[in-house]
Order: sequence, then structure tokens, then C-alpha cells
Amino acid sequence: MRFLSRSLLGLFLLSLTLGLLTYAGSLVYDAVQVRMAREPFMPRGREREFAVNVVEARAGTVAPVLTVFGEVESRRTLEIRAAVGGEVVELSDDFVEGGQVSAGQVLLRLDPAQAETARDRAEADLADARAEQRDATRALEIARDTLVAAEDQAALRQRALERQQTLIERGVGSAAAEEDAELAASAARQSVLSARNALAVAEARVDSAATALRRAELDRDEAERDLTDTVIRAGFDGKLSGVDLVEGRRVSASEALAQLIDPDALNVAFRVSTPQYVRLLDDAGRLPPLPVEAALEVFGTTLSAEGEIRRDSAAVGEGQTGRMLLAELGPAPGLKPGDFVTVRVQERPLEDLIRLPATALSADGLVLAINDDSRLEEWPAELVRRQGDDILVRAPALEGRLIVAERTPLLGQGILVRPLGGPEAATDAGAEGAAGPAEAAQMIPLTPERRAELVAMVEGNDRLPQKVRARLLAQLDQPQVPAQVIERLEQRRGG
Repeated sequence: MRFLSRSLLGLFLLSLTLGLLTYAGSLVYDAVQVRMAREPFMPRGREREFAVNVVEARAGTVAPVLTVFGEVESRRTLEIRAAVGGEVVELSDDFVEGGQVSAGQVLLRLDPAQAETARDRAEADLADARAEQRDATRALEIARDTLVAAEDQAALRQRALERQQTLIERGVGSAAAEEDAELAASAARQSVLSARNALAVAEARVDSAATALRRAELDRDEAERDLTDTVIRAGFDGKLSGVDLVEGRRVSASEALAQLIDPDALNVAFRVSTPQYVRLLDDAGRLPPLPVEAALEVFGTTLSAEGEIRRDSAAVGEGQTGRMLLAELGPAPGLKPGDFVTVRVQERPLEDLIRLPATALSADGLVLAINDDSRLEEWPAELVRRQGDDILVRAPALEGRLIVAERTPLLGQGILVRPLGGPEAATDAGAEGAAGPAEAAQMIPLTPERRAELVAMVEGNDRLPQKVRARLLAQLDQPQVPAQVIERLEQRRGG
């Protein structure tokens, strides 16, 4: 009996278990069917918004700056050479490398013994030439008197011959007397010729004596110059360079001893390309005196000087290109000839140019501008100049627009962006465009407490650019402030 009851209990429990399992399987099956029949849930995507740095495009008149490299040169350099040879017997204390000397200062003296001897010999020769000139002058006077006497005697002999000829015509003269008179007249004429020859010799002697005197004077002057050249003086105020001389050394004629450089007369020579040179010319094709700045920048220290372009090279050097320009510098403390400097040339002003960061322009000459829907648009911009990290472009259509300062591969036409750093950053240019004209034009008066609170918030925000801060402070200083400006400021504050 006990066995039968236990068997019936086991069958009951087994049936109950199978029923529960069947019910559970039915629930699972129904749940799976409902799940499979339900429409799949697709999460709604949100468009990504990129934050970009922007600048406002403002056209204006800009004077481009041409930056090149050049070398400082001395405009006034004197090479000190020994005109005569000799031993150095005296050196100035300032005759050293970098010595400052003044005009007319004695730099060195050479041994004057040989020059003095040559000068004395030349003076002795000059005295002999003067004595010879005096003797020649006296001989000339005597030759002139001798010629006069010979001519008088020849005239007397001629008159005697004429008397003898008259007597013969009358029949009272003799042929022998006439012949003697003729011989005497002929001898007198011969004496005149001899006297004339002696006068010519005397005149030639005078000329020769004058030439010898002039030559002696030249020798004397040359000897005095040689004596003067034993003392070498400074030609102008300046500094000495390339000095390599000691007392007692013997120098030869024309030997270079040093260079005298005027530190206040400096030029800067720099080379530009041919297109850059053409841009510097005026309408008449001449090179105007454009302002120039030469700067030597070394380890945070800057030595600079200002000047003007004075001239350009007459010809292109062999193996060179472009044009060599020379600018005259004004006061240039610290700069020396030979310094390699950065030269900035102020070009003529150009109108309707927009200054943008160089990273804003693509390789194909396009920039990204933000429209009223805060989306990007590509606009062409004509590149005019590059100015370091900036560029100057001409694009009238971009006037007043916000331009992306740094282009990246993620940015392109139609991308949704949020401007940062531009003049509209504080007021959110995109939201202002969607708000409508009525809301943008609404003006609200402020209480003194609220105005002071907003001014303090703007002044305490270090992330705002200086121009934006100034514009917001100017708006807050007005009796009525745009409602949108107040709203954006309070949203940033969190109030």
C-alpha cells in the first residue's frame, strides 16, 4: 500500500514538473515572437559641430613689408698705406685694433733720416740751378749787347762801302779802296751773324736753366713730400681695423698698415629677386627712397637702425640673379661692417587688402567663411603678399565675414562650426543669424548694478581677445545695450 502511494506521488510531481516546463517554454516562445515582431529601435544621430578659430576680414590700406637679408658695409673706409719705406720709430697709443682716432692725429712716424738727406740734396741742387739761371741771364744780356754793337759796326762798314762806290763813280776813287771796303762790310755782316748765334745760344741756355730750375724745384718738393710722408695721420674720425704693426719694424712703400673706418657712415647691401625689385619701382620706373630697417637679432638681443634706399647695382654680377640694393643707414649703435642683418623694406601702401593668417589659405587659393547658418563656405582669395605668418589677400566679397584661421582636413564646404576667438564669439554669430532681425535689434536699458556686474565679468574674462573686450565694453557703456549681447553674456556666466 505504501509503495502504491509513493508511486502515485512521484507521478503527480513528474506531471506537475512537465506542465511547468511546458508553460515556461510557451512564455519564452511568446516573448521571442513579440520581440521579433517589434520594429527595431534606431537611435537618432546628432550632427557634429566643430569649434574653429576665426578672424574677421576687414579690408584696408596696408603697406607691405619686404623682408630679406643683407650685410652691413662701411660707406667711408680709408686704407692706410706707407707712401715711403722706412723703419717705424714712433707709434701712437691709439694705433691698435679698434682704436678710436680723430682727423689729423699722428698715427705713426717712420725714420726721417734718408728723407731729410734727400731733401737737403734736392735743396743743394736747387741752389745750383738758381745760380745757373742767373749766369744764363747775364750771358743773355751780354749777347744782346754784342749783337747791337755788331749791327752798328756792320752799318758803318756799309756806309763806308757806299762812299767808296760814290768816289769811283766820280772818278776819284780806286778799285783797291773799294775792294777793302767791301771786305770790311762783309766781315761786319759775319760778325752780326756770329752775335746772333751767340744770342740764340744764350737764350737756349736761359731756357735750359729755367727747365733745370723747375726740375730742381720738383725734386725739392718731392723730397719734402717724402719727408712729410714719414708721418702718417688719420684722414677723418673713425676706428682702426686690421692693425698688425710694432715699433721698430721696417715697412716698404705702399704696404698696407691698417684700415680706418667711419662707424657713423654705414650702408646695408641686400639682394632682392627681380619681381620684388619691380614691385619697389615707382610709376616712372625709378627706385624711390623707401624706408628701411636693418636689425641684428641674436639670442633675444636686437640691434637695429633705420635708413633709406639710395641706389641699386648698375649690373647683375656674374653668376648672380636679382638686384643688389644699397640703403644708407642713420645712427646705428652697435652695428659693425660685416654684420649679417635682417632688412625690412617698407613698400608703397596698397588698398583693399585683407590680412589673414597664412594657415587660412589653401593651396588652391580658397578660404573658409562662416555663413548665417554657422556653416562653412569656400571663397576664392587673391594672394598679394606673404608677411611672415600672415598673408595679404584681395577679396571684396569677404568684407566683414568670419574666416577660419586654421584649415584642417576635417573642415570643408557645409560643415557646421562654432566660431572661437573672433569678434562675434561673445555674442555667438550663428545664433544671432537664426534669431531674426527683430530680436537682434532689441535694445534694453540697464541698471547701474547690472551694468557694473556685466562690465566686471567682461574685464575678468582673460580668454576674450583685446578687440572683442573693447567692443563689448563700448556697448555696455551705452545707455541701451542690445538684448542679445546681454543674453549671451549671462549664458556664459550661467545666470
